[in-house]
Amino acid sequence: MQGIKTFIPTELKVKYIQSLLGCGFDTIDFGSFVSPKAIPQMVDTAAVLDQLDLTKTQSKLLAIVANVRGAVAACEHVPIQYLGYPFSISENFQMRNTHKTIAQSVETLKEILALAGAAGKEVVTYISMGFGNPYGDPWSVEVVGEWTERLSEMGVKIISLSDTVGTSTPESITYLFSNLIPKYPHIEFGAHLHTTPTKWHEKVAAAYQSGCRRFDGAIQGFGGCPMAKDELTGNMPTEKMLSYFTAEKANTKVNAMVFEAAYNKATELFSFYH
Repeated sequence: MQGIKTFIPTELKVKYIQSLLGCGFDTIDFGSFVSPKAIPQMVDTAAVLDQLDLTKTQSKLLAIVANVRGAVAACEHVPIQYLGYPFSISENFQMRNTHKTIAQSVETLKEILALAGAAGKEVVTYISMGFGNPYGDPWSVEVVGEWTERLSEMGVKIISLSDTVGTSTPESITYLFSNLIPKYPHIEFGAHLHTTPTKWHEKVAAAYQSGCRRFDGAIQGFGGCPMAKDELTGNMPTEKMLSYFTAEKANTKVNAMVFEAAYNKATELFSFYH
């Protein structure tokens, strides 16, 4: 929702997220504690949380934070289990996204880890531009490896490799996950992939077959990074991933009937607000 200019009423956000909470997903990325100037759509995240019925769900809640102030706000809410922090290994993207250098971002992440630890929450660190970037910043699988080592030393336990603008290939996905997962057994690695409509299968398959078991998705691929150069590059479609996992006989714990209802709700919502 964050890229949609028209404000989506709080009650519609609540209804949509409520439908997702019934599906059986491990985690729902439900909102962001970020500057209302930067992302006006997320100004009502606390209000949305207050109105969610969490009595019948096993799903955990994740909120995105971009700075210490956001982390402090998120830590005040007991139901939130994960704080998601976008950490870019592209200096240009980090500046565009959070107005910080990478060095400043390291210090911010240290503070967020301490805050989360004190509040009994976990931090999901997204390595933005994890598969390359369009800005000419140095990128290689070695750079990703070096940053994983640094984050591990800082105490990061969950790292989501993020294909922020859709530049990943099955080769780079396979190489990174098959090397990093065995090397850092104490870290849970995730795949936050963006894709064009024809490339989703090869990307999911590469990550899954390389040992990744944490995947981010958005119904019908709605959203995506506004900085992606190809307008066909969107988020990884949840329904496509589910079809792949079903074919692989993986137990996602997702109830297909409940998901179909949530899928229909997404179609209704995002055909009106887009």
